[in-house]
Amino acid sequence: MQNQPQSPSLARQLYQMTWPMLFGVLSLMTFQLTDSAFVGQLGRDPLAALGFTVPMQQLVSGMYVGLGIATTAIISRTLGQGDNLRAQRLGGLVVTIGASLALILCLSVWLLQTGILNFLGAEDQLRPAIREYWVPWLMSAWLGALLYFGYAVCRANGDTKLPGYMMIATSLLNIALDPLYIFVFGWGLPGAAWATITAFGIGSLVVFPALVKRQWLRFDLLQLQLAKAIKQLGGIMAPAMVSQLMPPLSAMLATSLVAGFGSAAVAAWGLGTRLEFFSIVVVLALTMSMPPMIGRMLGAGELDNIRKLVRIAVRFVVVWQLVLGLVWLAASGLVSTLFSRDGDVQDILLSYLLRVPLSYSGLGVCMLMVSINNALGLPMRALLISTLRLFACYLPLLWLGAQVSGLTGLMSGALVGNLFAGLMAYSLYRQGMTRLRQKYPAT
Repeated sequence: MQNQPQSPSLARQLYQMTWPMLFGVLSLMTFQLTDSAFVGQLGRDPLAALGFTVPMQQLVSGMYVGLGIATTAIISRTLGQGDNLRAQRLGGLVVTIGASLALILCLSVWLLQTGILNFLGAEDQLRPAIREYWVPWLMSAWLGALLYFGYAVCRANGDTKLPGYMMIATSLLNIALDPLYIFVFGWGLPGAAWATITAFGIGSLVVFPALVKRQWLRFDLLQLQLAKAIKQLGGIMAPAMVSQLMPPLSAMLATSLVAGFGSAAVAAWGLGTRLEFFSIVVVLALTMSMPPMIGRMLGAGELDNIRKLVRIAVRFVVVWQLVLGLVWLAASGLVSTLFSRDGDVQDILLSYLLRVPLSYSGLGVCMLMVSINNALGLPMRALLISTLRLFACYLPLLWLGAQVSGLTGLMSGALVGNLFAGLMAYSLYRQGMTRLRQKYPAT
């Protein structure tokens, strides 16, 4: 990738790197929404069980996204130094460590499920459905993590098309299998997880042979200086992983607050959260495409180009997310009836859509700043942004709103908290850039 001094060229570079990931992530969010739509036809309890799974799903994904950040940074840097053999072994190390960590995490969730459900405030009548669903869901979560590590190795080697295409293919397969497994075979809620297992399993059988064939993976790890390589990975992975785990922690605490208003509130909140995932798909794609560009510009000391690139991305995210929030506002009545047959769930989801989506611009900027600060070599600043969003902006205003005006106030608190988080994150990014300018005075 070559760096161009003019903003239009930077915009084109950003577009070329982002569009494959955009359609890939969009397809993933689409199948998750489709899962919710199908499960919503089963009734309130299965939908509520799915809602209690959302924060745990974010927990697992936070782990593998954190490792993915380290993968992209280290492998791309190693390739830039011309050491292709080490880069291949680092790819094998990432897959090995990542698969092991994901397995440990999934087993821990299963073994600690009683305490987790107590913490989340799950009602007793929902727990059998949750336990039945969590067996195949945790298997699908592990397979999803394994597939993501393959995608991370692809992006580190400059290929965003294979991950994008495979995300689309596995999502379409999942959507096709959902009605078959849930309704035709009569598997109910677990059928949604089995559909995901099938899709991700087939995806892994395509991606990993392709990585080996392209010589992007080697598993002769004893030839690698393991202690040094693991330390290098850990130096970036640890703060990035903790930063990525902040949103699921926030989701768990938020779900426990919502659970105090009943199972209908949890079901509606879970649906709203999945709609939020869908709404920030462009931001997620940008968080994957921007770090390699920023890392290479930083290595060349081109801070002015970095500032221009970030300015382009922030302006686009603010405008795009605001327009999308207005779309959800206009379609709130239709969407609430589409995703649930339960009248109480429909009313609460309608209230959610009238408020929370208007704050997605602030949430998008906050997510973008976390990714950018990691790429700038400021992982602790990225962690600070995630922490402040959780403990200073989002959760306090969520709790305060619930105390003032119940469930409606809680959703208004989410609106204000996300907007404050975006302003705070951008301010911290600018402070970090000021310090980098002192480090690179020539630019």
